Order: sequence, then C-alpha cells, then structure tokens
Amino acid sequence: MSFVCSLETNQSYQGVSGCGKSTLGMALASALSVPFLDADDLHPPANVAKMSAGTPLTDADRAPWLVKVRDAAQNAVKEIDQGESTTGRGVVVACSALKKSYRDVLRGERITLSEETQDHTEVLSVARQSEDSRGKVDPSSALPDIRTFFVHPSGPRDVLLSRMHGRQGHFMKADMLDSQLSTLEDPLDTGEDAVVRVSVEDETGMQLREAVDALRNFGIISTQSPGAKVL
Repeated sequence: MSFVCSLETNQSYQGVSGCGKSTLGMALASALSVPFLDADDLHPPANVAKMSAGTPLTDADRAPWLVKVRDAAQNAVKEIDQGESTTGRGVVVACSALKKSYRDVLRGERITLSEETQDHTEVLSVARQSEDSRGKVDPSSALPDIRTFFVHPSGPRDVLLSRMHGRQGHFMKADMLDSQLSTLEDPLDTGEDAVVRVSVEDETGMQLREAVDALRNFGIISTQSPGAKVL
C-alpha cells in the first residue's frame, strides 16, 4: 500500500509484498512531482534480520517502524512547505501497512497496537520513540492538517507469488507471502475513507490513472495542483 502526505494530502500505497506498490508509488510520485519514500528502507536492522530469516514481525517490531515512516513523510512535507519549491505539496510512500491499526499510525493517529499470544498480551502505545528506547514514549507531534490517502494494489496469490520469486536481493522472502495475506485487513472491508483499490494484474499506467482519478474524486488534487502532470 502507498500513502501520500502533504499539508493538503498524504498519499500512500499499501499491500503485501509482490503487489507492485513501489513501482506504482514511484509512478504516482513522478506524475504529481512529489518525493517518493519506500518504507522498507526505514526498517531497523533487527526487523530486516527477522524477515530475512523468514520470521514474521510482531506488532512490537512494527510500531516504532510505522512511527518512523510517518515522521519521514511529515518531514518531507515540512521541507516542501518551508521551501520555495513549485512542485506538488505531498509525498508518496510505499508501505505494507497490512492492518487498519497500522494505517491509522500512518494517518497520524495515536492508537494502541495489541498482540496476543497463548502466553501473554503485549500492548504498545504508538508514539514518537527512538529505536533504542522502545519503552520510553514521548508525545507525538503530528500535523493535524495532513491528509492521508491509500492506494491498495490487490490480486490473486499466484500472481503475487510469481512476482516475489522474480525479485532478486530483497529481504522479504516468497515463503512469507501467506503470513502477510493472513494478516492483511482489506481497507475497503474495514470501512476506511480515502482508499482506492487497483488490480495488480493491470499495467502500471492503468493503475496510475485509477489512482489519480480517485485523488481528484476525493478532492485531494486537481489538474491545477502545483507540479501535477495531467494524465
């Protein structure tokens, strides 16, 4: 899934590995003349090591990372707003964001991520915190006027698996796809606003047109938006 963040909007691509969120995210960022961020690049080494070993991440693993992704998006928007750039006022972020609670973190909401096992329940309050002080939570400084829009690439398991097998050098291995699919909460099924689903079986150009049309329908961009290329 991807999301964009700006003082007018925040757009994001969300979905499991192999759905093409990075490819589509870069295409949308180019079309809107805004920066592109890949949330995979913001994972701490411990998360990368777990995923490389085929171990699914827990909510406790994901929470500081999701906050870091939101912070990176906000900072990108702040830099644009404080400068004299004539490019679009936003950022596109490719991020798995499989659960509604994860997407709420990207929306800038303060929530609690809960993880239950047979032995115990872990509860982690999501807020700004450093990677080396996970238990010390400081108040988050979200920008209230940033809006978030999600594009959800979706498709059959066999197509996703084939794409993952075709990737070289990525830490997310193909055998973790089923874990991601079982974790995924479809944003349209959970009644979330400002979400559009695109098919992974469509060409990137078609996905891009559907995403841009949805942004316009939601009133997030217009053909007159600074830096936007009319599609």
